[in-house]
Amino acid sequence: MNKLITFVLAALLITIAVTSIAKSSEGLIKNAYAQSNNWYVGAGIQPDTYYTYKIQNGDTDNGQPFLMTIYFKQFNSTGSYWIAPAYVVTPGGEVINAILHLSDLDLSVLGTSSIPSNMQPYIAAYTSSIHWLAAFVPKPGQSLSSSYWGKIASIGGSPIAPGASAKVTVPAGTFDTKVITYHKGVDNNIWIAPNLPYPVKAQTFADVTTGTPPIQYAFDLQAAGQGQPPVPKSQIVVPKPPLTIQTARGTYYIQLLWDPPAIPVGKPTNFGILFEDNSQTIQNGVSYSFKVTDANGKVIRDVHDQSAPDGTGMQQGIVFTKAGPAKVLVSIDGVQGQPMGEFVEQASFQVVSLSKG
Repeated sequence: MNKLITFVLAALLITIAVTSIAKSSEGLIKNAYAQSNNWYVGAGIQPDTYYTYKIQNGDTDNGQPFLMTIYFKQFNSTGSYWIAPAYVVTPGGEVINAILHLSDLDLSVLGTSSIPSNMQPYIAAYTSSIHWLAAFVPKPGQSLSSSYWGKIASIGGSPIAPGASAKVTVPAGTFDTKVITYHKGVDNNIWIAPNLPYPVKAQTFADVTTGTPPIQYAFDLQAAGQGQPPVPKSQIVVPKPPLTIQTARGTYYIQLLWDPPAIPVGKPTNFGILFEDNSQTIQNGVSYSFKVTDANGKVIRDVHDQSAPDGTGMQQGIVFTKAGPAKVLVSIDGVQGQPMGEFVEQASFQVVSLSKG
């Protein structure tokens, strides 16, 4: 294979995809419907328009960001839903397509949508990120001047409510917004531009009892425009070491390094692992499991009860026989003799092995 892989970071792929479709954002925003004091998820939608978001969700791809574009092609008046082709650019550079049917009531994804199985995790991330406020403000919405939008029992703390006005800048432009806020340990904020169907930006955190809470979901609007957006071609994105991922509960950081940095096919690669707590202090006395799956889905190493007495581990001589994306799964089994119990503390890293020549 002639130079299979272009050495492009995921961030670069996302930047290119966004740049190619962002030019029409300003015109769309200027032509939005007249401002209303009520807002709901779906406000201001016009046919033949699109919105592109960069989304980070703690339950999807280990919290690594991905791009999602939703194109509101046309409205089906019989079924009262939007026909909305959508695509995702995954953290690894794969492009996944779906045809969504989005309810006119709150833009929820209807069962009549055509969604391939590999798109399902990203639809779940959509529901729990840019669509999350629909539980509080379906059509016809609530007032942006209201002192109370609601409260979820599991959240506790302050209610969810509009707060201060703020000017916020995202890749799609600068917007006058109302900040929707709730507090549980830390402030969680969602920025709403009254004329746009989804919030412009959000930063929310998981509910944890100790330490620094990890991101529950975060997103910002990358581009908006009229007409069908161009769909980028799939590319394999080659990550560079080190990669660091926070475990789902926010308790630990796991860092993965490898040598050589360009993982070769047919030659040994050595991996190093660093374990830190949520304050990013190295943890001594770690036992861990290490599993590598190649591009064919073949497990090429699966070991348990590995020791990292000083917080660092090493796995040597791993040979990939197939070029392409691979997965390295690192699980913490115990720290200083204390097992993890029912909780799974792990990180799944996407790497790429390169063909010879």
